[in-house]
Amino acid sequence: MSKNAIWVTGTLFAILLGLAMGYMGSDEGVLVQGLPLFAGCVALSFAVQWCAFVPAYGFSTEKFYDLAGSLTYITLVLIAWIFVPVSNPRDYLIGALVLIWATRLGQFLFRRVLSAGEDRRFREMKTDFLQFFMTWTLQGLWVAITLSAALAAMTASEKLPLDYWALMGGLVWIVGFGLEVVADAQKTRFRQDPANRDQFIQSGLWAWSRHPNYFGEILLWFGIALIAYPVLQGLQHFALISPIFVFVLMNYVSGVRMLEARADRKWGREEAYQAYKARTPSLLLKKPA
Repeated sequence: MSKNAIWVTGTLFAILLGLAMGYMGSDEGVLVQGLPLFAGCVALSFAVQWCAFVPAYGFSTEKFYDLAGSLTYITLVLIAWIFVPVSNPRDYLIGALVLIWATRLGQFLFRRVLSAGEDRRFREMKTDFLQFFMTWTLQGLWVAITLSAALAAMTASEKLPLDYWALMGGLVWIVGFGLEVVADAQKTRFRQDPANRDQFIQSGLWAWSRHPNYFGEILLWFGIALIAYPVLQGLQHFALISPIFVFVLMNYVSGVRMLEARADRKWGREEAYQAYKARTPSLLLKKPA
């Protein structure tokens, strides 16, 4: 199969998965003008990315890729709040947690790419129309599936008061968000020190896990799924795939796998790095000996 065929297939596959999620997440959900609000939000998730793709490809830039993703999360939460006839504390809690995460991560990633001058992941693909378009389409799918549990709960016709599921989920979210924020801050400070140039971080949370920020992100979406669970009905339960999707994405697709390969190329022959890998889990936290 040619590369162009792969990019087209990937794009179509992402769209089909989005359609499936839009259908399942809309079950027993709120309708606006006779149309399911959840499905409309999924469609908007893709539409925003495609609109952003036009100037990104035209100017051959990836600098606002992550920012566009974060703004899409924020937009969909606000739309759910506006168009759901009767919201309750669970809806506001879920929406607030997503807004806090998306705002923090969006500005962090945007500042990072501006500081670095580029996002190396896109160095080659941003000049290839089909591959770059597929990448933006996949971001639409990423937003739709990652947000699915939160969005399904916020647009559900069933409304319940806060309960122990909300308490449990909120606590898990706090732990996960805290891990992500602290890990990102520690790595940023490490990179800003000229003495650490071309070195790998193995202090702070990074002594407990090689990717503590990703572990934190997986945890916080698991927390949101716990908060959402009690109000989901019928096919909406498929939206609980959200934290599983985040885990698979972070561990096997774009996160851990890519960074581990890059680190192996850079430090793979160093004994110190091999020792660090041997004693430190890839994702889960383990207290250093």
